[in-house]
Amino acid sequence: MGLPTFKGGVYPYEGKELSENKPVKVLQSKGEMVFPLAQHIGAPSKPLVAAGDRVLVGQKIGEMDGFISACVISSVSGTVKAIEPRRVASGSMILSVIIDNDEEYQAVESFGSKRDTKNLSKDEIRNIIKEAGIVGLGGAGFPTHVKLSPKDESKIDTIIVNGAECEPYLTSDYRMMIEEPEKLIEGLQIILKLFDNARGVISVENNKPKAIKKLQELVKDRPRISVLPVKTKYPQGWERTLIYSVTGRKINSDMLPAEAGCIVDNVDTVISIYNAVAENIPLIRRIITVSGDAIQNPQNYNVRIGTSYQQLVEAAGGYKAEPKKLISGGPMMGQALPDTNIPVTKVSSALIAMAEDEALKAPATPCIRCGRCVRVCPSRVVPQKMVIAAANSDMERFIKLNGMECCECGSCSYICPARIPLTETFIKTHQMITAGEDNKRGEKK
Repeated sequence: MGLPTFKGGVYPYEGKELSENKPVKVLQSKGEMVFPLAQHIGAPSKPLVAAGDRVLVGQKIGEMDGFISACVISSVSGTVKAIEPRRVASGSMILSVIIDNDEEYQAVESFGSKRDTKNLSKDEIRNIIKEAGIVGLGGAGFPTHVKLSPKDESKIDTIIVNGAECEPYLTSDYRMMIEEPEKLIEGLQIILKLFDNARGVISVENNKPKAIKKLQELVKDRPRISVLPVKTKYPQGWERTLIYSVTGRKINSDMLPAEAGCIVDNVDTVISIYNAVAENIPLIRRIITVSGDAIQNPQNYNVRIGTSYQQLVEAAGGYKAEPKKLISGGPMMGQALPDTNIPVTKVSSALIAMAEDEALKAPATPCIRCGRCVRVCPSRVVPQKMVIAAANSDMERFIKLNGMECCECGSCSYICPARIPLTETFIKTHQMITAGEDNKRGEKK
């Protein structure tokens, strides 16, 4: 029997050797810090401060504004300079709290104080996670306290820690599994306190043998926790494919993982849960990979949320070649950046600087009907037909082709010999369909 995996997927150049052996460095931020009030799925948070206010490390500066929302915590001490729209990685202008960092890092009372987790109730744990502003750090940004509050917690039987990190170049989760495995396991143990009938599975791609060995040694006396190596293949770390690899259960876009008895959390999300619950440290930092063939010294950084991407570039020694493409996140699902004048947010995972832009090397040509896009699609849809429907603005046809099942992973675009921008087209089509549905709901109100 081979390693657990899923149907479809691709094998892009990994690029992990550039930074996987670089221990995480702490990067102290300086100057202006930008805290967007929408760093998560759901309603933006409401500002709790005003221009001229002094704030401290660990102070809540944005309050939840709805059931699916998340608060925002200051990562520095200093003075609120303004509350105004600022650009984020997606290109959107988001209302943000701007703080002049005084570089003194004075913290709120009790920040960083150890907490005995043994006697905490389930409600207390969930509330701590909510107040810490923790969201999914794998990129989705779904509020974690909501994910950990399913309708029927007794039906949850598997908590999956997503240690796949299948995106090329990204190594931040790998470094955390190597450097802070105890926090990862204790964080998972805290989650298991919420679900009496669940087991914990730390799922790691088999291209990370050191992490697998270290974690297996640490869980050998933990009967509810196991480590499961899975096949290295992109997009192994997608929630649906990982659930299938670990449990054999299938879910679609209309289902939540909880409906399959599962909850999936990223490595750094679980460590952030430990930090909040056991050490009273809210989510104020991200572990970021700075890499690519245009970066002088690829590295992983522990960086405060709100820091400019430009500081990451400078810390890594700048560029050894003028980058033709900058990406926030990985090259498969990340977002192209016009420049580095954007802030690190909760959903930031990497900054990749490439000396060449592969997308510009050759123009798209007509589809040759080779079927490769169908074979690699993990969602089991037909990109070849979907792109025709999208090009003709035939949204009804696109939906009938199960186009909304597309996870936008980029596998089809990667494998397409005609270089047709399939994923880009599907992302735009998804946005148009979702906007149309939102408008219809608004009209009914």
